[in-house]
Amino acid sequence: MRSFNLPTVSVVVPVHNAGEHFHRCLNSLSQAAPPPDEIIVVADGESDGCWRLAEAYATRVIRLPVTGGPARARNHGARAATGDILLFIDSDVAVPPDIVSKITAIFTGEPHLTAVIGSYDDEPAEANFLSQYKNLLHHYVHQNGCDEGFTFWGACGAVRREIFFALEGFDESYRKPSIEDIELGYRLRRAGHKIRLAKEIQVTHLKRWEALSLLKSDFLHRALPWTELAWRDRHLPDDLNLRRSSRLSALLACALATSLLAAFWRREALGIATLLALLLLSMNASLYRFFFRKRGAKFTLWAIPWHWFYFLYSALAFGIGTLRFLVNRCVLRAFNLTKAISMAGKS
Repeated sequence: MRSFNLPTVSVVVPVHNAGEHFHRCLNSLSQAAPPPDEIIVVADGESDGCWRLAEAYATRVIRLPVTGGPARARNHGARAATGDILLFIDSDVAVPPDIVSKITAIFTGEPHLTAVIGSYDDEPAEANFLSQYKNLLHHYVHQNGCDEGFTFWGACGAVRREIFFALEGFDESYRKPSIEDIELGYRLRRAGHKIRLAKEIQVTHLKRWEALSLLKSDFLHRALPWTELAWRDRHLPDDLNLRRSSRLSALLACALATSLLAAFWRREALGIATLLALLLLSMNASLYRFFFRKRGAKFTLWAIPWHWFYFLYSALAFGIGTLRFLVNRCVLRAFNLTKAISMAGKS
């Protein structure tokens, strides 16, 4: 039985054609003990009828006729919620039975805490290599991150309701799954609020990653807009994916690729490439040992080049994102200057 001294918890789940993953998500929420005070599902312009499945589990189902993205769907769900704490859960994750008790215990024990985020566990549901690699990488990065977070996480993140609305919720200009949660975290921190990365709260990711979907998500919907957000807020914390070691690794990966290309014309470039490869191995040795412990030598040998490729396209995204930010800023300044001249001419 829930204590009257504990905050109430509303779970908000946005869904868009999630299929069997959504079923597993709802089933896991139904087994939470204690249960959340309410479960609100927002069907974001879905066409597979998953809202019918939600009616068997949810306190309330909201159907949006046109897809607007998870930011808008979460905001709709939040406005319908009544709990003190808004717990956002993605439709492709399964939660542990004790998630509500852990969330309420953390907020009760830290009255000045605004938000709590968890991480993926080390047992992703899909068995193919890229799904295992991507989720194990996420797990490792978050489990080795700072306890005081700088960002929010929409897949499993809780926030005090009144503060969420004071900051006007998620930015609905993000029309696809992107960095709308990260952007909210930046605003929370800028407003002086505290976010905690609770490493003990771990959810299972059910999504299957393939090469194209992974690259599209990482490059177009994460790295590019995150770069522009970092420039906007002038904030590159030494934590999670933005650690200084990761930034240096990205530079080394670019230098390695350049050296390998140069080796077609000058054989001595192979020596430089070998040195750069050894540096990359050394800087990321703890991650590769983690891969080895979890999935063995063969998996690790596949994961290393993918990880270096990740550094390479992340560096490319940072360069393109920086250029886009500078161009947009120049265009905006030119527009404002033209407008000011026009106004002066009329006065």
